[in-house]
This record gives sequence, C-alpha cells and structure tokens, in this order.
Amino acid sequence: MNSRKFVIFLLAVFAFVSAGVNLVRAEDAAYDVAVIDVQQVVEESAQIKKLKQEQQAKVDELIKYIEKVRKDVALQSDEKKKKKLEEKFQKQLISKKEKIDKEYIKKLAGIDKNISKTVENYAKDNNYDLILSKGTVLYGGEDITSAIIKAVSAEK
Repeated sequence: MNSRKFVIFLLAVFAFVSAGVNLVRAEDAAYDVAVIDVQQVVEESAQIKKLKQEQQAKVDELIKYIEKVRKDVALQSDEKKKKKLEEKFQKQLISKKEKIDKEYIKKLAGIDKNISKTVENYAKDNNYDLILSKGTVLYGGEDITSAIIKAVSAEK
C-alpha cells in the first residue's frame, strides 16, 4: 500500500510541476537575438582572401608542373618508357593535389573556428542570448553582420 501512495504522490508532484512550467510564458523571458550573414562575413574575411590567393598560387604551380610533365613525356620516344613516365607523373600529381587539398581544408577549418570564436565572444560581450544565420530567419533579430566583419578583421 505504501508504494501505491508513493506513486500517487509522485504523480501529484509531476502534475504540479508541469502546471507550473506552463505558467511561464514566452513573453516573460526576454531574449536578445541577433542575426549575421555568414556568407558575407566569410567573403569579406581577410583570412579567406589570403587563403584564396595562396590556393591560386598553388594551383598555378600545379599547372606549370603539368605542362613540364607533358613536355617530358612527349620527348620520350619509347612507348613503354613513355607509359611508365606517365604513370609516375600521374602518381606524383595526385600526391601533390592531395597535399594541397589537405592543407587547404586544415587552414579553412582554422579560419572557421576563428570566425565562430569571434562570434561567440561578440555574443558574450554584447549580451546576446542567441545568434542565428540570417538566411534561416524570416523576421526578427538584430543584424550584427557588419560588427562581426569588423571583429573578424581585427582578430587577424
């Protein structure tokens, strides 16, 4: 019988707590919400611009390498040696491309982490409870894109 009273007591407590939770309305809780245009922040980031320049320079080097390899292969008259040379250069090209891609992804992840940390710090410093991507919000929230761009630029 005691266990039955205990279960009834727990149900009563649960009902009371649930009713109390429903009394707290959304209007009672004030949230400071901001939005940012993430794409604009990324595009205007000096770090991203620098990374793109570095990447383009590496691609240009790769193109020069491919042109040199083509000339070297074209100079080879023996078909078997030519085929071996093509395979060798193909492997080297794949290796170089993978290395460039890995470096790019690693640097991009670092920049992403830096931008995210900047947004987080800005939110804390300016008492925002929530910052959302502008593309997902139809209405509401203070647009702080320009402030975030300035903060990211100041980070370097």
